[in-house]
Amino acid sequence: MNAVPAMQEDRSMKTLLEVRGLTSHYGRIQALHAVDLAVREGELVALVGANGAGKTTLLRAISGVQPVSSGAIAFDGEPIVRAPCAVRVKRGICQVPEGRQVFGPMTVEDNLRLGAFVRNDPAQVESDLAAMYALFPILGEFRRLAAGTLSGGQQQMLAMARALMGRPRLLLLDEPSMGLAPLIVKEIFGVIGRLRDEGKTILLVEQNARAALAIADRGYVIETGRITLEGPGRALLADPAVQAAYLGM
Repeated sequence: MNAVPAMQEDRSMKTLLEVRGLTSHYGRIQALHAVDLAVREGELVALVGANGAGKTTLLRAISGVQPVSSGAIAFDGEPIVRAPCAVRVKRGICQVPEGRQVFGPMTVEDNLRLGAFVRNDPAQVESDLAAMYALFPILGEFRRLAAGTLSGGQQQMLAMARALMGRPRLLLLDEPSMGLAPLIVKEIFGVIGRLRDEGKTILLVEQNARAALAIADRGYVIETGRITLEGPGRALLADPAVQAAYLGM
C-alpha cells in the first residue's frame, strides 16, 4: 500500500495535536517509525490498522504512558513530548484505554468523579455528572453499583464518561468497540458521532475500520508502525486498498 500526499491544511481549523517524526521502542523492537499525524480542533480523526500495527502505542505515546525515542508532539502549539502524564491530563488530553480498565470495586459514580480529579470547580463537576447520566442513562440507573458488576458495554460507556468528566480538549479513544455485541457497538458509535457533532476533538483508534471511517472527518491507516495512507474518512472508506485490507471487499 503506497503512501499518499498529506492533505492541504484547512486554514479555518486550528491544529490542536501535531505529531512529527515520532518513533518509539519496546526494548530493541521499534514499534513506531517516524509517524506524522495531526488533529485539528473540532475534528474526529480515525486511526485504523490491523492488530499489532502500532495504534495503541501511538495513543499511549500521545498521552505520555509510552516512552518516545525521538520525534515531537505538540499540543495547542506547545511541545509536550517530555511532559509527564499528569501535565498532559491537566492540559486537556484524556484517554479511554483499550479494555476499558474501570475501577471494579468502586461505584459507577466514584469512577466518574475520579475522571474530574484535576478539576477545581465542584459545582460544574456536579453539572457534568448529571450530563453524563443524561448521555448514558444506564449509568445513572446503576450509579451506586460497583463498576465491576456492569456488562462490557456498560463498562465501555463508563470509561468514556469518566474521560469526559475531565472536560478534555482532546479525547483519545482506544478500541471502544472491542469485544462488544453489534448492538452495543452501534450505540457506542452513535455516542461518538454525537460528541463529534457537539464539536469535541477526538482521535479514535479502531480495528473496525468501516465503523470508524464512516464517522471520521479524516483518517490515517497505520501498518507495522508506519502511516501508509491518510485522507478524508469517506475517501479512505472507498479506497480499494483499504477495502481489500480491512473491509473484506
